[in-house]
Amino acid sequence: MRSILITGGNGGLGLGIARYFLSHDPEAHIWLGVRQNRAQAKMLSNEFVGRCQIIDLEVTSPDAWQSAVSKIMETDGRLDVLVNNAGLHRDCLLAAMPNDTWHSVIAANLDAVFHGCRAAVTPMMRQRFGRIVNIASLSAVLPPLGQTNYAAAKAGVVAFSQTMAKEVARSGITVNSVLPGFIDTEALGEMDDEARKQAQRGIPMRRFGKPEEVAAAVYFLASTDAAYITGAALKIDGGIL
Repeated sequence: MRSILITGGNGGLGLGIARYFLSHDPEAHIWLGVRQNRAQAKMLSNEFVGRCQIIDLEVTSPDAWQSAVSKIMETDGRLDVLVNNAGLHRDCLLAAMPNDTWHSVIAANLDAVFHGCRAAVTPMMRQRFGRIVNIASLSAVLPPLGQTNYAAAKAGVVAFSQTMAKEVARSGITVNSVLPGFIDTEALGEMDDEARKQAQRGIPMRRFGKPEEVAAAVYFLASTDAAYITGAALKIDGGIL
């Protein structure tokens, strides 16, 4: 059995990653970290009874992280993979950005990764094995207007991952980040047809990515075959850069 915790388990990308693990690894036991809006996560857990569970997790709370990891350890006896996927964006030009818009985005995208990795690293070090994949964003290296908060947070995730990778390399733990570009999930649902066409024209492949294409990369980085890959920042963007 491989015990795998995926945060943001109620969104299109988190569910896509979870489904990919469940479909490709019969040993995978998935924990979907969810705070609210559980309908989609519940459907997946019902589809894979006994192999996929929902766990309460407010990713900005260190106490919630400790509680979740403790429950996983009590149930599975180990934690093999952590995928920090939860996050949000609240775009706003800097001159008009309220303090809360800055702090909430930093908390959800960067602080959450810190709390999650700190909670997971102790059992992984005891195991002498672990795979951590932090979902950043193409905005970390190609930030658009209106995302000073989100871009700063995701760039922080990349640097955080590279630093942590050095700290835990001798413990059999790898830490990598993935930088998705335009992925066709609910996050793009607010774009109108013209905005979608304009965005696609800026992508050399002329299409948006699919959740399963991100999931495949996460799956590989979480495998034993990726044992010599750590501190990497993998763009999945259809060739934008």
